[in-house]
Amino acid sequence: MRVAVSAEGPVQGRRVAVTALGAISCAGVGVTALWDALIQSVAPASKRISDFDSSGLGNAKELRRLDPFTLYALMAADEAWHASGLAGPYDDGASIVTTGIGGLQTVLEQVNVLREKGANRVSPFMVPMMMPNAATAAVSMRFGLGGPAETVTTACAAGTHAIGNAARLIASGRSRVAVAGGAEAVMVEIAEAGFRNMTALSNEEFSRPFDLNRDGFVMGEGAGILILEDWDFAHERGATILAEVIGAASTADAHHITAPHPTGVGATRCMELALADAGITPADVSHINAHGTSTPLNDLAESIAVHHVFGENPPPVTSIKGHLGHSLAAAGALEGVASVLTLVNQLIPPTAGTTQVDPAIDLDVVIGEPRAAQLDVVLSNSFGFGGHNGSVVFRRYQG
Repeated sequence: MRVAVSAEGPVQGRRVAVTALGAISCAGVGVTALWDALIQSVAPASKRISDFDSSGLGNAKELRRLDPFTLYALMAADEAWHASGLAGPYDDGASIVTTGIGGLQTVLEQVNVLREKGANRVSPFMVPMMMPNAATAAVSMRFGLGGPAETVTTACAAGTHAIGNAARLIASGRSRVAVAGGAEAVMVEIAEAGFRNMTALSNEEFSRPFDLNRDGFVMGEGAGILILEDWDFAHERGATILAEVIGAASTADAHHITAPHPTGVGATRCMELALADAGITPADVSHINAHGTSTPLNDLAESIAVHHVFGENPPPVTSIKGHLGHSLAAAGALEGVASVLTLVNQLIPPTAGTTQVDPAIDLDVVIGEPRAAQLDVVLSNSFGFGGHNGSVVFRRYQG
């Protein structure tokens, strides 16, 4: 990963190791549940997270003071942290955990309290529960991370941006350790109504990324977390290295508040910059974990961008939103987790729900069954409302 450009050329940064993963989604709690679901041809029936035991995170009183999105972030982060074998505190440790909307459920609950019981009964914890940086703050406090604690709120690209920004902190030497990812919990009536009225949601409540008959996305929720470390630090402490972050980029379409640029110009530049940051060519990419929302405009624009970058024969593509739905800022984080798992298992998950790839898209979309392949590099893409684009490049750990 490059960290600067000097008069002599790009300055190579420190290597960034991925040493652990955490997840919670409609597939269940944990990375194993996530992967087991992703390699199935059929998606989970519900995109909601089922009841789970969070007692390991604190007592009942403490947990009541967390909005669900923060609780999800802590569940995923706790799994990843314990799997990493790290033992804080780390004064330079970073916490970059993001969200697209934040504590919407808390806001709705407290608005009802205001209307029914009056202003004096509104919870004094409302603001710290609803603020978008609540998850980042909670993670930094839980693990004693005294370095940068930041929240990137760039809609559906935020989870990917969080990983890229955290990796940059490691590559620059600012932090030895970073907890990176995203969380979202907005499957509530008002959010669904808003997305539906802007015609973003599927009328059939069925996600089918890149399919000829796609008609919108299905909402999801959850959290994905990656533990990133300075490569030498990870080696010295005997950590298990799962993969390496070798590049990342962020661009803007500068076009429309919700629609992607129809020629995919911003997404094209983002992928090209991420590959240049990684010091590789398009031919080096083994697989693309696509944004693939299942909306007519986004899937087409992404496919156009992929063809601009990779030419006539792009690498195989999958979208795990067919399995998990679209969890906004958590989507890119869960897709980062899935990208690492794809490299570890040398297996590409199928795109659930997709049966007939749109001829206008003309990509090698993996459907039906998981596909075994020689996988060395995975490119993970996220594109969000406001024209935000993010790409992260992961490389297989080769010892």
